[in-house]
Amino acid sequence: MGTLIQVRQRPSAATFLGKGKLEELKHLIEEKEADLVIFDQELTPVQLRNIEKELETKVIDRTMLILDIFAQRARSREGILQVELARLEYSLPRLTGKGKEMGRITGGIGTRGGAGEQKLELDRRRIRRRIRDLKEQMNDVKKNREMQRKQRTRSGIPVISLVGYTNAGKSSLFNALCQRASRSGQAQVEADDRLFQTLDTTTRRIHLEEVGDALITDTVGFIRNLPHHLVRAFRSTLEEAVGADILLNVVDLSDPDYLEKLEVVDELLLELGADRERMVTVFNKVDKCPGLQGSEGVYVSARQGQGLPELLQLITDRLQ
Repeated sequence: MGTLIQVRQRPSAATFLGKGKLEELKHLIEEKEADLVIFDQELTPVQLRNIEKELETKVIDRTMLILDIFAQRARSREGILQVELARLEYSLPRLTGKGKEMGRITGGIGTRGGAGEQKLELDRRRIRRRIRDLKEQMNDVKKNREMQRKQRTRSGIPVISLVGYTNAGKSSLFNALCQRASRSGQAQVEADDRLFQTLDTTTRRIHLEEVGDALITDTVGFIRNLPHHLVRAFRSTLEEAVGADILLNVVDLSDPDYLEKLEVVDELLLELGADRERMVTVFNKVDKCPGLQGSEGVYVSARQGQGLPELLQLITDRLQ
């Protein structure tokens, strides 16, 4: 509906935006008849409350939006657990009650009435308990994954992980490589032109001449300022991805900001402990911009099949 930008040295502690800019935003909401405001930054609980009170409109921040998209995309048990944990950890300090909800609840059975607890306190206690349960379940999932990883290590099967910025075409490349190198020749995952299409990690077996069987993994996409709650919840999954024998860092060459996004992914990978020696930059969607090819990296088109034989040969050489 509209976009508003403010340049200032530091955000207002109370309302993030300055008073004048907040008033301008209020007029913009009325003019556009908008019913939602999204801030492309993380807001503190105080800022969120004050802005909603001032604008009288639903307000969410960047983290809330990303968590909401993740919640819609999660399909596997692990993905659902990870997203729920991130959402609860994020929402706990932002939990507020209004009006009657903040009234005292009377004591339960076996008490003499009394003031009881605030509903807000009960909600917080319930959320903390759920967070504990989720962390225990996540530990079980982590142990199971570590066991599978040890079995793979013992079997000597190499692992190739596809990583990169969200919507760079990782799933399309995953499908294309599986079609060329798997015995079944079937496409493996849903690929679509939208953020975080792939949230749950998918692993398939492929066969490479001169090497034999290998495992290829499609992982969740990265994004600038990925919320730390999500990084923490997905850390074990991401660490497993970066521990692969070969990391294919997929870049959308047709994106005007591809260099900046490549830098974002590089920083996140190094933060997670990735080994630069194992990383291969794969520039995807080369069919959309044929004049942009350079010397570094591999240039492919997952949709057109261009450059895939060269990529498979490079993977084979690296593994050998």
